[in-house]
Amino acid sequence: MSFQDLEAGRLRPNDPYPSPSQALTSGIFQINTAVSSFHRLVNSLGTPKDTLQLREKLHKTRLHIGQLVKDTSAQLKQASETDQHTEVSPAKKIADAKLAKDFQSVLKEFQKAQRLAAERETTYAPHIPKEVLPFSYPADDQEFSSFRNHEQQALLLESKRQEVLLLDNELVFNEAIIEEREQGIQEVQQQISEVNEIFKDLAVLVHEQGAMIDDISSNIENSHAATAQATTQLRKASKSQKTSSSLQMDDILMFCADVFAVGDFRDHPADRHYNCCCLSSNLPPPYLFNCKETACLAGL
Repeated sequence: MSFQDLEAGRLRPNDPYPSPSQALTSGIFQINTAVSSFHRLVNSLGTPKDTLQLREKLHKTRLHIGQLVKDTSAQLKQASETDQHTEVSPAKKIADAKLAKDFQSVLKEFQKAQRLAAERETTYAPHIPKEVLPFSYPADDQEFSSFRNHEQQALLLESKRQEVLLLDNELVFNEAIIEEREQGIQEVQQQISEVNEIFKDLAVLVHEQGAMIDDISSNIENSHAATAQATTQLRKASKSQKTSSSLQMDDILMFCADVFAVGDFRDHPADRHYNCCCLSSNLPPPYLFNCKETACLAGL
């Protein structure tokens, strides 16, 4: 069982009562889907599509994947601990080992996307549309000198004061953007470290499960070899038994032939009966015949 089964429609991710293996498969599938979306967002960094909204969506997607990775990692560890018990079937152990490798592959893709996102977020600033920037009112000294009355001069001075305030606001806005970028980069670095630790633990788990699967395969091969050897021995024993039975039958037939031959040389019935008893009494127990029955069988 693998998350490819979900893609093929063989499993239902919304099953209200999923088994532990199905829950693990569903988690890997969700991570794989989210990583694909994360890749598309990362590819937009440094382009005209790189806006504040895209950075926010990228941030939320990154956090979502990080939580999925933690949950799936915990489920995989629990499944691995369960597989250590002898009553767990080899088929389940092999299936869980395959899921661990699938999880490892998806996690590698997420690590690549994380590193690329950190590099591009550091290199490029988000594109900010003009309508988002604080508005400033153009004015110069020539306009100021052209006003003749005091009221107009007061309005112009107020306009210049508002312009200075707006410029200050723009600087504050830009500083906030820079601070937000730096904070985002720090969060990216922290999450990269967390995923790296999970990946290391996963590598150890996959190695242990690989050794366990090798033991299972070895036991299966040994069992097949023992079964084949036992089958061969049984065939030999059966053939030997058939040969022994055939030899015993040959001995009996030879004995009967001897009885018939002796009967041909005896004329008196009493002599025949006596000869039969003497011959049969010299044979081992399996071939010891009753004298009367032997004489009857021989037609004497």
